[in-house]
Amino acid sequence: MADNGYSIVVRPLDAEDGGGFLATVPDLPGCMSDGETEAEALENVRAAIQDWMIHARAEGRSIPPPKTYSRYGA
Repeated sequence: MADNGYSIVVRPLDAEDGGGFLATVPDLPGCMSDGETEAEALENVRAAIQDWMIHARAEGRSIPPPKTYSRYGA
């Protein structure tokens, strides 16, 4: 499943937060998912991107284009 060009940020979760990994899509507010492994979090967030877009269209909201992010946050 494709990410449609959107940057995805994956970070490990602390044990207090259940462990595993959290994947977020900065360009799509509220679009995120998690997984036991980094690969699982990526797979899940790619599905979340598709769902986010489906719901945005259904609600008549615009879908922001992907932006390019510097690897170093600049």
